[in-house]
Amino acid sequence: MLTSLQNPLVKQLRKLRSAKERQEQGLFLLEGTHLIQEACRAKYPIETVCCTPEWQSSNQLLWQQVSQQAKRGEVVSEDVLKAIATTVQPDGIVATAHRSSHHTQIPHSGLALALENVQDPGNVGTIIRTATAAGASGLWLSADSVDMYNPKVLRATAGQWFRLPIAVSSNLSTTIKECQQTGVQVIATLADAQLTYWEVDWLRPSLILLGNEGAGLSVEAVAQSDLCVKIPQSAEVESLNVAIAAALMLYEAQRQQRFSTTP
Repeated sequence: MLTSLQNPLVKQLRKLRSAKERQEQGLFLLEGTHLIQEACRAKYPIETVCCTPEWQSSNQLLWQQVSQQAKRGEVVSEDVLKAIATTVQPDGIVATAHRSSHHTQIPHSGLALALENVQDPGNVGTIIRTATAAGASGLWLSADSVDMYNPKVLRATAGQWFRLPIAVSSNLSTTIKECQQTGVQVIATLADAQLTYWEVDWLRPSLILLGNEGAGLSVEAVAQSDLCVKIPQSAEVESLNVAIAAALMLYEAQRQQRFSTTP
């Protein structure tokens, strides 16, 4: 059992709290029983898994499954696990996985989202969770958005991170053009737009553009869009949370799709 915080493996895993280290090592952290279960269900390749003796004795079947799936399994002390984990009260297990094992290309069909400079990991995670539930085809993140491998992003997805195709766009303008060239309509969210989001024909392949929590979409992204839509709200309210805005449009699209197929 690993008990020393000076152990080389422990030092390596602790560094994965940093986005820079996650990129350099090509690894990211998975924390908690639920995320580990979802990673196993998705057959996501796990590099290293660490758990406490208490967690191991209470989760023998899952430990057997994840340790077989991982290249390395270690039982560690509670202090070591707390040192590795980013949560205040970890539930007894953390693992690492490879960044490059998943999420590369988004299909130019159905309904997808593109997030420009969205910084809050909770918002991004919630959007991923909601997009998966609503049947979206995928999600683009601009390169200046929060790291998709951020532990808070992963936790906020409640495991849906493994189910939704996600990709980082090195140039969002180019990504938008590529989508339009395949017949995808690009829809920007804009507070003073003339159209409301329920006036859109969501039966067409669509890409929803959502911007930064404070600044919204850039002028360039808005200019590239085919349609601009607003979400009506009281005059006293400046804006909606970006994850709520995404949910409203995703489920309006789902409503239209279901209505169109009703006999």
